Amino acid sequence: MSTVPPPFPTPQEPVDHPELLQLGTGLEADEPCLRADAARNRARLLEAAARLVAERGAEGVTMEAVAAAACVGKGTVFRRFGDRTGLLTALLDHSEKKFQAAFLGGPPPLGPGAPPVERLRAFGLAMLRRSTDELELQLAAEPGANRRYMSPARRVLRHHIEVLLRQAVPEADCELLSHTLMGQLDPALVHHLTKQCGLPLSRLEDAWIDLVERVAGAGRSG
Repeated sequence: MSTVPPPFPTPQEPVDHPELLQLGTGLEADEPCLRADAARNRARLLEAAARLVAERGAEGVTMEAVAAAACVGKGTVFRRFGDRTGLLTALLDHSEKKFQAAFLGGPPPLGPGAPPVERLRAFGLAMLRRSTDELELQLAAEPGANRRYMSPARRVLRHHIEVLLRQAVPEADCELLSHTLMGQLDPALVHHLTKQCGLPLSRLEDAWIDLVERVAGAGRSG
């Protein structure tokens, strides 16, 4: 968690709103300008938070516990991350950037170079597997209802689906349809289906492929 993420790749597909590529809480927007000691403090806080997640699970992590583990004042944690959601979002930030690098500039079919329907299939499967791997942390970092759809990371993911839909089914209302498809990949739904209903991940993957076929149609993939 303390390593510096790789540079964000240049998108190889149209992006109507480049600002959507910003991640995190917004408090780290000036990260390149951080003083060296502030950058070290942030890294130490994230390392402490990661240890606590490993030891107690994401639900057991509080701002007070992170401050104590990092040997700093509680106010330092709040100033750096805003609130608990911001802290947990920062923990997810590195994996989010890696995932975005994969679908924006990685090899096909997840990355550019494959037909849009094939990329949609690959995107959903990768999202489901990532959510399964990070499910507890993703749930704990979920913004409140008033911020959920404004989360920068979520907007990037939804916009990517919209871009692929516009290529596959340009006659559709791709903006609203992208929200529908994102709902199928929601971490809370993944948790409910896999943990509370006991469904295997393979069934969710099959359902995603079926949904993409019904919405976009294999014959329209170019």
